Order: sequence, then structure tokens, then C-alpha cells
Amino acid sequence: MRRSVLIFLIIQAVVIIVLVRSVFTLLTLLVETGDADAITHGEIPAPNSPLIGNRTRLIPKIIHQTYVNETIPEKWKEPVQQCRDLHKDYEYMLWTDASSREFIEKVYPWFLETYDGYPHNIQRADTIRYFVLAHFGGTYLDLDDGCNRRLDPLLSYPAWLHRTDPTGISNDAMGSTPQHPFFLDVIHKLKDYDRDWGLPYITVMYTTGPLFLSVLWKKYMSSGKNVGDGIDGGRVRILLTEDYHQKPWSFFNTFVGSSWHGEDARFIFWMGDHWLMLTALGFLAAGIVGLFLWWLWGMVIGIGQRRGRRGQKGGSPWRLGWRRRKGDYELVDRHEI
Repeated sequence: MRRSVLIFLIIQAVVIIVLVRSVFTLLTLLVETGDADAITHGEIPAPNSPLIGNRTRLIPKIIHQTYVNETIPEKWKEPVQQCRDLHKDYEYMLWTDASSREFIEKVYPWFLETYDGYPHNIQRADTIRYFVLAHFGGTYLDLDDGCNRRLDPLLSYPAWLHRTDPTGISNDAMGSTPQHPFFLDVIHKLKDYDRDWGLPYITVMYTTGPLFLSVLWKKYMSSGKNVGDGIDGGRVRILLTEDYHQKPWSFFNTFVGSSWHGEDARFIFWMGDHWLMLTALGFLAAGIVGLFLWWLWGMVIGIGQRRGRRGQKGGSPWRLGWRRRKGDYELVDRHEI
């Protein structure tokens, strides 16, 4: 019985290791702060500071945004206009569904089949932002991100993302030099992550959305490419929450957004609000499953041992029967002779 217990424990350990390895990056995101690459408050000059002009500009003065067509909804006209008024010397590029597909077809035709195959429009809206940053460089902003101050200080980094709650980074505001290695990695990994996870919210988040980007960012940090702060540098800097929004010196004002969220998203948010209870229930369920597997394993071992004892006492009934039949055939043959 001790041997069977050892085998059972080994099997359970292998299963746990495989499961943990499959979600290891997601688990490490829970404790990842990005502090090593954070843009500290001291690095960012105050609004209208003369020090801003002394900084080397790496990211082009381009603002990218996306929408279905060129008619911006009323609720987002104010944040869009805020950014355009503050950055009249920036090129403004609004990517519609038509112009986005045309761009992918002409410049990245190898991705067009995947692009057209996405079941949710938000997935195409997610992917186009990665491609235009990788190709043109510049700053991407969601329509619900208004500008509280000029973005010039953020143009001094090869690439930047901003931290989000509860973990990871978001894709609603980000900047990059053209051909930055991180965004090149992102666009080439999109096809690998293209799958249906059952719930639309999870599918979007993990195929093209912030969770997808967070996982790639976590892997990128350990790839050896996250180095260098110059024009050819591969480092990705992280904008802290206070510098992103909610403070007088923050770069952005956030307006109403997230129009693509459905009922499944509300369920996910409910899970996030009740994570402690769900964690306890998860451990309880795991314990019940473990006990059931232990009982099932004991049943299998017990049956095997009982069969083994019967075989040792009387031999195999099938073998004895075969021998008897064989003897009978031999007697019949001799009688005929």
C-alpha cells in the first residue's frame, strides 16, 4: 500500500506542476509592480516647466485613436478635443474600421486573415493600435482618455505603458518609437494567442486586450530585450497611476468608456469583488476532488490486489479452461486414430 500511496502522490505532484507552469506568468503578474522600470515623479518636469524643452524627443509627435467611423460619439467629443487643442503641433490620426483594415491589408497582409476572423470588433480595435505604434510610433489614446497636460515629457522614452489595477498594464494609453522591439513582439504574438475562451470578456482580454499585453510585457522583461533608453533602446517604461490620472499634475482625464463590456464582464467584476470567498471555495473544491481521487485510486488498487490473490491461488480460469479443451481435443484425435 505504501508504494501505491507514493505513486498517487507523484501523479498529483506532476498534475500540480503542469497546471502551475501553464499559468505561471499570470501568477507572477499578481506580484509584479513594474517598479524597476517606473517613471518616477522626479523624472517628469512640471507642466510648462522650461526643463521640458531640454529633453531629447524619441517618440514622434503623433496621436493615434480608433473608432468605427469618423463621427465621434457626443460623450467622447470633449476628451478628444482636449487632446487636440493641447497638441496642435502633433499629427492626429483617427483609425476607422475601413482605414484600419486597409492598412493591415497593405502593410501587414500576413495578419489579414486573423484580423478579419476576430469575432469581436474590439479585438480589431485592440490590434490596430499595436500595429500603428510598431509602424509609425507615436502615442495611442482611447477616446475616453482626455488630456490634462501636454504629453511632451513622455516622448523622451523609447516606449511607455501605464500600470493598472489590480495588476498588470493597460492598453488604453501608450507610446512608442517606430519599430520598438516590444511592439514588434506584440504584433507577432497575436496569432499565437488567437483562440476562443468561451466568455467574450475573457476572450477579448487574453487574445488582444490588457491581459494579453500584460502577459507579453511580463515575458518581455525577462527576455533580455528590456534595456536601453536611447532612440534604439528596447526598454519599456511604466507610468505610475498618479501620473496617469486623478491628480492635478496627471497627464490624462478619464471619461466614461468600456462600451464593449457585456454580462460576462459584470460576472468577472463580481468575481473580483468576492475573490476571497471564491478563493476559499476553490480550495474546498480542490480538497473534495483530491479526496475523491484518493478514494478512486484506492478502489483501483484494491481491485488489482484481489485479482492478483485469486490468480495466485487457482491460476487463471481462462488458462485452465483452455488446457481442458486442448486435452479434450487430444483425446478425440487419439480415439479416431
